[in-house]
Amino acid sequence: MSKFTADLALAQTMADTADQIALARFMALDLNVETKPDRSPVTDADRAVELALKALLAEHRPADAIIGEEFGTSSGSARETQTGKREWIIDPIDGTANYMRGVPVWASLIALAIDGKPVLSVVSAPALGRRWWAAPEVGAFTREVSGEVRSLKVSKIIDLENASFSYNNLQLWDSEGYLDELMKLSRKVWRTRAYGDFLSYMFLAEGSLDVVAEHDLKVYDIAALVPIVEQAGGQFSAFEAPLTQATSSVLATNGKLHSAVQSQLAR
Repeated sequence: MSKFTADLALAQTMADTADQIALARFMALDLNVETKPDRSPVTDADRAVELALKALLAEHRPADAIIGEEFGTSSGSARETQTGKREWIIDPIDGTANYMRGVPVWASLIALAIDGKPVLSVVSAPALGRRWWAAPEVGAFTREVSGEVRSLKVSKIIDLENASFSYNNLQLWDSEGYLDELMKLSRKVWRTRAYGDFLSYMFLAEGSLDVVAEHDLKVYDIAALVPIVEQAGGQFSAFEAPLTQATSSVLATNGKLHSAVQSQLAR
């Protein structure tokens, strides 16, 4: 039994709550949509999910800090524990643009970080009927639409010429000045796609993709993806450095291709 068993169970309960709230508002005719200062959309469902998850944490983990996309950071009743600084990192609806347009590719992202390192997470995509989760000494798993639960392992692809690569958002590669590097890498790999948001990383953990990279991310966009990819045997980093909570441009691979991809993206 993992020392994170109780935390993972709580994260699953939080995901159940998020699913119920978000699904009830998905494709609602009276869905309220606003534009935040960074020009990204937010809906009443985003806010309702985050408030509900914060309430669960206040009840069950009052000492833990919380980083949420919509309502910022709260420190909890005690910032430090014997096991280190504990922070729950929440993106209530990853893929809000999809959510508000009726596209079912969206998910609630829930992660627990210890001293800044995401260690366990749940990614729940109820409109797709899918969920993924991971924790140390537990591994990485997914629940299919059928209800079947299976463990996750990244692919064994070792050559770029056989790799499938998801780059997500072409405009952001251009605005970040990485369009030439993207084209260089695209010429080296077997296949390129832009599945978008959390889903690319879940496909990577499942072994269906081999490389994922994108720009302009925040900690709540990334945190829940890391444990699932890493526990499935993959690797996560910034483009040319280790991953931190300040990382904005990320690279995730099956591990075997990581250095080769970094070489292609290096300036």
